[in-house]
Amino acid sequence: MLKRMLASTTLLAICALPLAAQQQKQARPGNETTITGQVVDVNCYVTMGASGEGHKMCAQACAKAGVALAILSSDGTLYMPVSSKPADPQNSRLEQYTEGKVTVTGTHRLQNGLHTIEIKTVAAAS
Repeated sequence: MLKRMLASTTLLAICALPLAAQQQKQARPGNETTITGQVVDVNCYVTMGASGEGHKMCAQACAKAGVALAILSSDGTLYMPVSSKPADPQNSRLEQYTEGKVTVTGTHRLQNGLHTIEIKTVAAAS
């Protein structure tokens, strides 16, 4: 019986090690930057190329339904807003600007080809 308990405890400890290591990871370093671009809903933009004033109502409906919003810069780079906090969706920070232009400051990261920005400030661009 003691052998079985010791084996079970050892197995649980081995399984828990990756979880403990994962929880200790810090946010990846990035570069402080300012970008200006158009807020688009990722689904319609990527699958159909839909964006702009004529797509605003659809994009707002998509955002309210949980479709991710992103910032499309003038050079065509799509920046996904992220947070270093778990379970911290970012749509609410961009919804009021859907299909409009914004200037965002924050931490830019490039990971496996994906551009992200951890938003610090966001404002309508002129």
